[in-house]
Amino acid sequence: MSSEDDELQQTNTEERFDFRKEEASAVTSGKGLDEDTIRLISEDKDEPDWMLERRLRALEQYHELPMPDDWPGAPDLSGLDIEEIVPYIRPDVEARDATDDWDDLPEDIQDTFDKLGIPEAEKKALSGVGAQYESEVVYQNMQEQWEEKGVIFCNMDEAVQEHEEIVKEYFMTKCVPPSDNKFAALHGAVWSGGSFVYVPEDVTVQMPVQAYFRMNSEGMGQFEHTLIIAEAGSEVHYIEGCSAPKYAAHNLHSGGVEVFVKEDAHVQYSTVQNWSKNTFNLNTKRAIAEKGGRMEWVSGSMGSKATMLYPSTILKGKGASDNHITIAFAGEGQDIDTGAKVYHNAPNTKSTVESKSISKDGGRTNYRGLVHIADGAENSSTAVECDALMFDNESTSDTMPYMEIEESKVDVAHEATVGKIGDEDVFYLQSRGLDDDDAKQMIVSGFIEPITEELPIEYAVELNRLIELEMEGSLG
Repeated sequence: MSSEDDELQQTNTEERFDFRKEEASAVTSGKGLDEDTIRLISEDKDEPDWMLERRLRALEQYHELPMPDDWPGAPDLSGLDIEEIVPYIRPDVEARDATDDWDDLPEDIQDTFDKLGIPEAEKKALSGVGAQYESEVVYQNMQEQWEEKGVIFCNMDEAVQEHEEIVKEYFMTKCVPPSDNKFAALHGAVWSGGSFVYVPEDVTVQMPVQAYFRMNSEGMGQFEHTLIIAEAGSEVHYIEGCSAPKYAAHNLHSGGVEVFVKEDAHVQYSTVQNWSKNTFNLNTKRAIAEKGGRMEWVSGSMGSKATMLYPSTILKGKGASDNHITIAFAGEGQDIDTGAKVYHNAPNTKSTVESKSISKDGGRTNYRGLVHIADGAENSSTAVECDALMFDNESTSDTMPYMEIEESKVDVAHEATVGKIGDEDVFYLQSRGLDDDDAKQMIVSGFIEPITEELPIEYAVELNRLIELEMEGSLG
């Protein structure tokens, strides 16, 4: 590729993530968080009474629960003023229900997702796609072949109306209750949009489904909820993409994810996100795996001012397994605190955690993890590996693993490495004709290969390109 082509590709990739549209909303809650805000959201969505009651109870719990700022080494959240966040913005779209025809979207929203590459991805590599703009899902489509097999892929607002009994049973009751933490409670109060995925027994969805979440307005909060139910013997791969352009005011992303992996089912949940560097990214993600169920988390976290994200899995059934592959990138002014939590509550369960982090220009990354093996979970095994790569002496990387082992008949392993890019490695690659920047990029590409090889090719290429731009200081 010529230098002119490379420069054009960089410009196009930057444009995809940095551009913004002038805000055009039909309904906005205004700043702050109180009962009137909750009622406005619920009324605008025409929700059943039980959902409003759950929202109001979550609001009470939000006010009762403490901020997670007293943890050792926790990111500084003092710059986050939730009273200055706008929790709900419904974009100015004529139809309240998400359309399945791309041409029905308003031109400005079409343009936003065109630049993010959503239509091309849908055509090439996906079974279905949903696109959320601000607080509302504006586009949702599922290939007919999967609908005919009983697969449901719709937005959460539609699910509350069309699949009420299922949502009422699972929504923030068994997996992520609002009492879990302050931001789970906040999410339960003001959630909007997100995805509902239901895969019937013994159905394998052969291509991934994806949802893309876009915050376009300055100073807003996005609180999408994802609920995935994979019945016995089924299989599905869900991909979540997130982005926001640059702003002066702080934004907040506090999503919620609940995954139910039934007996012998398999769910892979992949995240590729690039928030602007004024965004606080504070999510709660959890899965429950029944007997023989397999859960996989694959995530790449870039952008954001501060991230606190610890996907967790409860291995509830005998022989259930869990696998985490994560990569975090922190540049100047960023504190990326990520990790994994696994609860072995049954015999013969297995978990692996592979964490990769990169820090440069004074950025900080931290692995914060928990593995709990309960009494009676005999013959269970876990292996945790944390590798950190630093570019300079100003950057930092910490590892805070925590293991609670209550059963003696188990296999437990933990390994952690921290290091700088070696001068001898760079010199070797330079001797083969690469310049300094290309040599470092090649080292980083090899370092993150375990995560990129788990993603469809289009997303692996995008993740590599995002990290390359981060290394060049071109994003955020």
